[in-house]
Amino acid sequence: MVAFTFNSVNRRWRTLSFPSTLYLWPITDLLLADLPKDLHPDLHIGLQEALVNAAKHGNCLDPSKTIRVQYCLTQRDCWWVITDEGNGFAPPLTCPTRVSFLDKPDDSCECGRGLYILHQVFDHVRWNDAGTELTLGKQLRKSIRPLLLAEWQLG
Repeated sequence: MVAFTFNSVNRRWRTLSFPSTLYLWPITDLLLADLPKDLHPDLHIGLQEALVNAAKHGNCLDPSKTIRVQYCLTQRDCWWVITDEGNGFAPPLTCPTRVSFLDKPDDSCECGRGLYILHQVFDHVRWNDAGTELTLGKQLRKSIRPLLLAEWQLG
């Protein structure tokens, strides 16, 4: 069962909860419904990786455990906070590189692939200290404000 809730204090935040599953296409479609269509392919891949990690590695595909996604869309960016009920993990301090997971001779090449994709798709990737909650951010529009400020300071 999929459940939606709305935060009464800040109505822009929504929450979507669902049991651990790898059948995530309908979930990612819901999470992307209000975003510009040209961003869907990349964001779909990124959210798919994050949700697979939560279901598979966090909740060990236990259907009695829930994945919760809080998400917010503004005019400039979109945020997702993905929480699983697992034991957590020690997130990497730096972004995995393409070489670190593709050039391994054995079957361990998938280790780090999802983390690499997250860092390629999203502008902000951060875990909580317990490693059970992932915050992802994507800037939708580039602000011209910093450029104008930089030009003013140089000029």
